[in-house]
Amino acid sequence: MIQYAQENDLSAEEFIHVLQLSGLSERRPVNEPERIKAMLHHANLILTARIDGTLVGVSRAMTDFSFCTYLSDIAVDKKYQRQGIGIELIRLTKLASPLAKLILLAAPAAVGYYPKIGMNQWEHCYYLDDVSRLKTHH
Repeated sequence: MIQYAQENDLSAEEFIHVLQLSGLSERRPVNEPERIKAMLHHANLILTARIDGTLVGVSRAMTDFSFCTYLSDIAVDKKYQRQGIGIELIRLTKLASPLAKLILLAAPAAVGYYPKIGMNQWEHCYYLDDVSRLKTHH
């Protein structure tokens, strides 16, 4: 039986482990435990899925609980994928702040997944990795 809970005190070790088991570790700084700890510390909505106490899925989000929820990480151990765990974590994340729009950036391998579960795609998304690329004049 899968147990879902809010665990805003999730350990970096457990989070790294599920990132590795999910395949998301290639896109996250799992070799920088202090950075992972900071990611967890500054997130204000962390939901987990556990089976017999073992972490099998995580949703890590930042939300104002009113207008916007950014779902930064949705990771499910590959052994437990295709059982609805990811969808349930997304559903619970949305229910935690029902008035807020849930927003995420899809990993390339998951681009086709989100429309299949009912999420809308938005073409007007931008990101900035390096502040030196920011132009100060138009």
